[in-house]
Amino acid sequence: MPNTKSAKKELRKSSKRAIQNKEEKVTMKKTIKTNRKAVVAKDKDLSSKLLKESIKTIDKAAKKGIIKKNTASRYKSRLQKQVNKLK
Repeated sequence: MPNTKSAKKELRKSSKRAIQNKEEKVTMKKTIKTNRKAVVAKDKDLSSKLLKESIKTIDKAAKKGIIKKNTASRYKSRLQKQVNKLK
C-alpha cells in the first residue's frame, strides 16, 4: 500500500488508466473479431467497411501505447490480407 500522499494519488491515477486502457483494448479486439467473422462469411462489402473501422481502432490503440507499433502493423497487415483474398 502507498504511504505518501503522492503515492496514493499515483495509485488512483494508474488504476483509472488501467481501466481506460482495458476498455480500449477490448473495443479493438471486438472490431477485429467482427471483421474476421465477416471475412469467414465472405461478405465483401461488410468486411471492407469493417476493415476501415478496425484499422482506425488499431491505430488509436497504438498511438495511446496500449499495443506496440509493430503489433499494430501486424494486426492491420493480416486483416488486409484476409479482406483482399475475398476480392
